[in-house]
Amino acid sequence: MRTLTLNRPRRKNAINPELWIALRDALHAAGRDRSVRALVITGSGGSFCSGADIGVPDDVHPRYKLQRLTDVALALHELPIPTVAKVTGVAVGAGWNLALGCDLVVASPEATFSQIFSKRGLSIDLGGSWLLPKLVGLQQAKRLALLAETIDAAQAFAMNLVTWVVPAEEVDAFVDDLAGRLAAGPPFALAQTKALLNDGANTTMRDALANEARAQIGNFATTDAASAYAAFAERREPTFTGRWALSKSDKEE
Repeated sequence: MRTLTLNRPRRKNAINPELWIALRDALHAAGRDRSVRALVITGSGGSFCSGADIGVPDDVHPRYKLQRLTDVALALHELPIPTVAKVTGVAVGAGWNLALGCDLVVASPEATFSQIFSKRGLSIDLGGSWLLPKLVGLQQAKRLALLAETIDAAQAFAMNLVTWVVPAEEVDAFVDDLAGRLAAGPPFALAQTKALLNDGANTTMRDALANEARAQIGNFATTDAASAYAAFAERREPTFTGRWALSKSDKEE
């Protein structure tokens, strides 16, 4: 498991140009490191993220500013490992969409959320226009984005925008346990399932079934499926590695 902590507490972890680049690089690094099997994203100082830091001078062309956001959103979306957002305090604008881009969201009751863009004279970004309608439906997505309302954790949970609401004093232990369970899962199969679910809403049933079949063939080429079957027969928990079943190292063991 790896944890990425946004660490600008005096700005409620607003993301400046340097932090966008660092976050992109950290996501890519997590995806390349085969020892990392689950990723937690959180913020320091009691906040998750108050969005992009619009108070920082940045003289580059807006196209390049937005490319930083695009790079982060795609890196997070395409990451082959499970991701968890641990949200305490505010998650606003791009900060909220950073959380929504994770596979699972754990929030404390004190967390608050807002698609604040319209109050800043801006339109939604960091993938929010894609994520929100899929999570809450088109009308509720428009409500959140057009009115820029602030909602609390209970409201976010009721709208399927938060997976769990956990008391503040328990949230760290809850996320550690959750990330541990994800990290113990079959890495190749979880990566396949994540990709299938991300793509499933945009495909036909026929295409989804074909994609599932191709993914399942890949799963059977790892040692994890056989390990799970053996563990079931022996009434014990399996150990998953994601190794290719026909690898040279396995033959030699």
